[in-house]
Amino acid sequence: MRRVTLFVNGTSSNGKVVAVYGSLDDLLSVASSKLGIRASSVYNGNGGLIDDIALIRDDDVLYISEGDSFDDAQEDLGGPEKCQTHTDWLTLNVGGRCFTTTRSTLVSNEPESMLAHMFRDKDVWGNKQDSRGAYLIDRSPDYFEPILNYLRHGQLIINEGINPLGVLEEARFFGIEQLAEQLETLIKSSQPPDDHSPLTRKEFIRFLLATTTKSELRCQGLNFNGADLSRLDLRYINFKMANLRAANLTHANLSGANLERADLSSACLDGANLQGVKMLCTNAEGASLRGCNFEDPAGIKANLEGANLKGVDMEGSQMTGINLRVATLKNAKLKNCNLRGATLAGTDLENCDLSGCDLQEANLRGSNVKGAIFEEMLTPLHMSQSVR
Repeated sequence: MRRVTLFVNGTSSNGKVVAVYGSLDDLLSVASSKLGIRASSVYNGNGGLIDDIALIRDDDVLYISEGDSFDDAQEDLGGPEKCQTHTDWLTLNVGGRCFTTTRSTLVSNEPESMLAHMFRDKDVWGNKQDSRGAYLIDRSPDYFEPILNYLRHGQLIINEGINPLGVLEEARFFGIEQLAEQLETLIKSSQPPDDHSPLTRKEFIRFLLATTTKSELRCQGLNFNGADLSRLDLRYINFKMANLRAANLTHANLSGANLERADLSSACLDGANLQGVKMLCTNAEGASLRGCNFEDPAGIKANLEGANLKGVDMEGSQMTGINLRVATLKNAKLKNCNLRGATLAGTDLENCDLSGCDLQEANLRGSNVKGAIFEEMLTPLHMSQSVR
């Protein structure tokens, strides 16, 4: 779409900005309606008669006559004080970067904007100029460019790498309200929806592949409810306070991962590698951890202090040196687990099945073993282990 400014032949005031479309007859019809005359001829600023609409360019100033010859409205205005039309070319120095445009571009599309008021009438605002005559504007050139292009063609186009928020601030500064509304809509639509739905396996794998192995992957507080994360390499990932309820983590490598205060209730971690894992105050009630390995050859002990492990099934897991201090293991199944040197001080082991476990050198001071099953122990409990 092209825009032009129309004046009655012989005048340079009370112009009308109109859109050019269709044929020359269509333009004459619009001119007749806008200017209140019987338009029959169109002239450019140099007095040339236009007989083909294809000759009209965007931002042209045209003079409409009722059949009379071209009358230059500025012939009687002499010298440097000659009234300037909206086709004046001018240069703006915005933050050290120069932009060349026409006065019509700055005043026509948004007539109530600051730019329109600054350049509608020459020197009304006392605009400062640099040594080359460019008007000085102390704003960001990167954010100003989309605004100038919007004033040229009415379309919002932002190049890659330009933050729309910066353009929005400039649009507000210059008082270009329609553009500001478009930018607000654009920014709102580009923001991720307030969606708390769980991440899928596909989404998480894409996330993993986009991260280098040396980068710390932070998944704190994310929702993996019911997600299939089985057999994935999840070493050293921060799952602190994440929702992993009913997630499938079978045979996943969670070595060194941080699962502090995460929700693992009803999750399946059978065969998972949990060497050196941090599970302080984790809620794993009803979870399955059969055959898991918590034993780190480097000596880093898994920490499950204060965890809720009610009803968990940890049968056959390797848990040498594990810290289960003040954890709750009520009704848990720990058959045939290796708990050598484990810290179980203050742990609630009520009705816990510990048959076949190796509890050599384990610390059970202050633990609650009411109803616990200690059948077929590999090593007998020593008095110094102080169970109650």
